[in-house]
Amino acid sequence: MLNKLKKLGLATVFMTISSFSYADAIDEIPPLNPDEGRPGEQARVPSLDEFRVCADPDNMPFSNNKQEGFEDKIAAVLAEDLGQKLSFMYAFNRFGFLRNTINARRCDVLMGVPPDYDPVKTSKPYYRTGHVFVWREESAYDINGWDSPDLKKGLVGTTDKSPTTVPLNDNDIIGNAKPYRIQRDLNKKPSEMIDDLAKGEIDVAVAWGPIGGYFAKQSTVPMVVRLAPEYEKVNARGKTYWNMSIGVRHSDKERMKLIQGALDRNHDKIMKILADYGIPTVPVVEDDNIMKTFKDNKKKQLKSGD
Repeated sequence: MLNKLKKLGLATVFMTISSFSYADAIDEIPPLNPDEGRPGEQARVPSLDEFRVCADPDNMPFSNNKQEGFEDKIAAVLAEDLGQKLSFMYAFNRFGFLRNTINARRCDVLMGVPPDYDPVKTSKPYYRTGHVFVWREESAYDINGWDSPDLKKGLVGTTDKSPTTVPLNDNDIIGNAKPYRIQRDLNKKPSEMIDDLAKGEIDVAVAWGPIGGYFAKQSTVPMVVRLAPEYEKVNARGKTYWNMSIGVRHSDKERMKLIQGALDRNHDKIMKILADYGIPTVPVVEDDNIMKTFKDNKKKQLKSGD
């Protein structure tokens, strides 16, 4: 699936979800040993007694090295349920993240991946979220759709090359948009877009739900957060909502069986954690598949002659 997503330009979606690091705030992160696992060198042996998470050390609201993220809290719930020792292996979630973490057996669990993310074996989706419109309450905007008149009244912040650029472009808004890097400058905070919104440097933020929801909730400036409508039926590249699952190595079938059981038993606790962090959620859509949507859209276009 990953290669197919690259062709669709959607592989960067996963980096959008969790590709932020504020380097100045990081400390006590053990460096990677480049010789680990080589012949003659010591290598970690994964154990079912340990719930070892591959995590970014500064990726709020998802995770940080102080275990303050919502994925950190969910991992703690699952580890406690399973009676396993909880631990974390930290690396910045950028290119090479899988190679240097779960594939190198330095850790065993990814807390947030789409269920059809084929580099890993995934659980059933445990939550679903989407992109959001965020604006200052004082603006008195009322934005419900990609063609809402209020969305065209001011400067719109959005993540460059993310799915949101597709409906913004289709509605002639992209020319009035301020792009934010999909891989954030390490010297800037992950809350950069919402901070700019609070300062009045942009008028509306179109952000990934967990990021927009969490930082709007943290802001001292009252804000409105509203889920954006799905756009994948119009253009699959503009897919707005994604199921999220837990990932392990494909060979780790027994670990996944245990995690799935813990997810099923702790659904209410997990949803409370998400709500506490301001993460907007919608019901999971079973068998949600971007490639199927893409093919269905293609068939409709061919049938209609577009």
